[in-house]
Amino acid sequence: MSRSIDHFRGGASRPPGNPQKPTQPKLSSPPQWLNLYGDFITKNAHQVSQIESALRSLTYIIPGRFRDAEIASETLHSGIQLLSLYHDAVLRGAVTKIPALASKIPNPHTRYTRFWAGKSKLYRRIALLLQIVQYTELLWEMAAKRKGERVRWRVIILLEIIKAVCRLLLMRVTNSRPLVTPALPERDPIPPEVNEEDEATLKELMGEETSSEDMNGSTKSTQDKEWTMPRTGTSLPSLPNPSDISSYLMSRVLTADDIKPAAKLLNTLSRSGQTAEILHILAPLVYAISLSRCKDKKSWTPWILGLSMEYAARQLRDRSLRSTALENEEWGKRYWAAGWWIMRGAFYEQFTKGLIGGVRRRMPSLVAGILEDYEYLWDNYYFSTSA
Repeated sequence: MSRSIDHFRGGASRPPGNPQKPTQPKLSSPPQWLNLYGDFITKNAHQVSQIESALRSLTYIIPGRFRDAEIASETLHSGIQLLSLYHDAVLRGAVTKIPALASKIPNPHTRYTRFWAGKSKLYRRIALLLQIVQYTELLWEMAAKRKGERVRWRVIILLEIIKAVCRLLLMRVTNSRPLVTPALPERDPIPPEVNEEDEATLKELMGEETSSEDMNGSTKSTQDKEWTMPRTGTSLPSLPNPSDISSYLMSRVLTADDIKPAAKLLNTLSRSGQTAEILHILAPLVYAISLSRCKDKKSWTPWILGLSMEYAARQLRDRSLRSTALENEEWGKRYWAAGWWIMRGAFYEQFTKGLIGGVRRRMPSLVAGILEDYEYLWDNYYFSTSA
């Protein structure tokens, strides 16, 4: 009777003494897999950086090797760059917990961008969006080109508008300070020897149990490098290599930028400085719009207009305040980026293109083939020469 009641209720009679086993948790949720992947990246940071560099180098020789090779190469390159953004975030959190690296004073760019990324969530999100657009802009243009030139130029102008808006917002968030490139902190390198010395720290960071052998090994390596005073118990660091005294001393020297607050590493722009920064931000957008409306590739109007805005921004640069080291570094990057103007518009069509063709004809077949493949990109894609 009881058995029929159980069947009617939808249950089955369970034999006594055989309780149901608890279900084991499954590693199927994305956060758990991301944690496992993050652990792997942290433990193999040096090797991961080498693999990323090797894959980027591979993308330089793919164009022209097979049909649609340029879009395959750019897809791979964009994917590597986006994956590097995630790796940077993972390693940034791990490096700050490694004593050997946390004690080092970061460079001004890292200090400045890390300060704003930690202080303002809006800055962090805008900077991340800007980086993603910059990493994928050429891929978007290649995909749009298949829909026709009209769609291609609409996508180009839209991407330039997004980048300009992001840069103007970053300028507003940082209280009218100049932009830095890139807007997010760069990856702190983890040398292989640091990974070995701080293996116990990394294992503790990842939540692993450290065996007695590992603890003994790490204790020995620490004792070899540090000396503990018998009375006070204070540990003194090891002496540097006698052949490397000068670099050791220089690494301990504090400059004015090292003790300056991170927000003060860049000066607040005056009215003329703000005008110069806005001109620098809007120059690519104005050039793209002018180029899209010009039917003749050899027309000088878009090229002169874009370059004139860049030159005006340099002339209006705020020189009333003493330039900081980070500001000089950023302007140095902008000077080098201005070299891309010889690869754009009428200047490329009438001068650079013929020069590259002459060099290509004198080069060996392998180098000439690579130059020819890239010449196709320079001729047909706007973002292939974008700074």
